[in-house]
Amino acid sequence: MTEYSVEVKDLTKRFGDFVAVDRASFSVKRGEIFGFLGPNGAGKSTTIRMLCGILTPTEGTGSVSGFDIMDEQDRIKNIIGYMSQRFSLYDDLTVRENLEFFGSVYGLQGARLRERMAYVMKMADIGRRQDAVVKSLPGGVKQRLALGGAILHDPPVLFLDEPTSGVDPVMRRTFWEIIYDFSRNGKTIFVTTHYMDEAEHCDRMALIIAGKIIALDTPSALKAALPYSVWSLRVERFIEVFEEVAALPFVEEAAIFGSDIHIMTKKGFPLKRELAGAFKVKGIKGFSIEEVGATLEDVFVSHAARLGV
Repeated sequence: MTEYSVEVKDLTKRFGDFVAVDRASFSVKRGEIFGFLGPNGAGKSTTIRMLCGILTPTEGTGSVSGFDIMDEQDRIKNIIGYMSQRFSLYDDLTVRENLEFFGSVYGLQGARLRERMAYVMKMADIGRRQDAVVKSLPGGVKQRLALGGAILHDPPVLFLDEPTSGVDPVMRRTFWEIIYDFSRNGKTIFVTTHYMDEAEHCDRMALIIAGKIIALDTPSALKAALPYSVWSLRVERFIEVFEEVAALPFVEEAAIFGSDIHIMTKKGFPLKRELAGAFKVKGIKGFSIEEVGATLEDVFVSHAARLGV
């Protein structure tokens, strides 16, 4: 048995002249939390749908748990869990009825179905709402139910397409605790996100822009490989000052980071001294600057800038 749950080579998907996924190649180890990080429209969801057997690739090869994504799509659908961006359960059924229906779709019945439903209700903390009609539930509870439906049949590979989009920070933390628990039990998790802080939780991750994978490694390795020093500038009127900073010749890249400005320069460059001089000329006062560790957002900005995105 291969050590990889997912293997992909030159995966491509075209819709007419539009290339949604462009020759993507990667492997996901068993039990790994593997992340796809990129903006909306980058090709994350299209990639997941090809791996789940929902879309047929235009070109390339790949497998999920040893099943070919071109020729064995139905077999793949039976052994994976998939949580889409869009809520996909039935609003007019109760929580219990939804789980019973999806359990039957996956061939669960009798004691096994009751056992899995009890596990899901406890895991997702929805047991006390089991008789509630789904359309009456808050958004966060619906998300937990959708996750429960995806893992009801105990799949070895779980695909989560932006599972925490639109939920509050507390709920996001709860979701990641559940994901960690799955991984500890040997499940493979493939998760897409556009939240930089969430990507830090992945064992490995791929950065994707305009359908192309532009970098792939562990979060710590991606940050360590950044060829720049990163500085955090705090200044009044930071949005106005940002334009001035970005135009300075010694600034490689600049991005707004909360209420600060992150600046990238060549390693060893004396930014404090040079910036103080430039600000004096421009009449900018009352600022502080310090060198900081790179974030995944810095890494993403750097790669995107090189591509002209």
